[in-house]
Amino acid sequence: MKHSEDLNFLPVSVNITGKKILIIGGGKVGYHKASVLSRFTAEATVISPEFHDGFGDLPFKLVKKEYERTDLEGAFLVYICTENEALNARIKNDAETLNVLACVCDNPALCDFISPAIYKEGNVTVAVSSNARNVRRSIAIRDRIRRLAQNGTLSLQEDPYDTHTP
Repeated sequence: MKHSEDLNFLPVSVNITGKKILIIGGGKVGYHKASVLSRFTAEATVISPEFHDGFGDLPFKLVKKEYERTDLEGAFLVYICTENEALNARIKNDAETLNVLACVCDNPALCDFISPAIYKEGNVTVAVSSNARNVRRSIAIRDRIRRLAQNGTLSLQEDPYDTHTP
């Protein structure tokens, strides 16, 4: 197992259209991950025996039950957000066996991917990551970028003179 100081996360943007995405855990951490994810897709499933009050406002399918290994079948990625470390490790192991990318929230050493601090305006997404070393710093930098964009100091609008099309 890698130690967090050895982790190197490649910053990429992944097409999640039509992909099976799961969040296991309906508590505060799961709700936070679901809230962020809801800005990018309305198609995800949250599995938990109980749900934080705010989940009802999100577009996701809520399945009220205990986790089972078969829940991961066909999944592309999973956010593991239970408050039970042993269960989180078991889900991570199941995900690895089934080749499902997993993020064990609050445990970067067990993560295949991490979620950066995100600011999204229109078609522009700014993601700030500290390689899972300092989440608060990433959030502070993201918030500075948001303030600069909102007060007009930093323009995230398309440049009308840019003729390059990707």
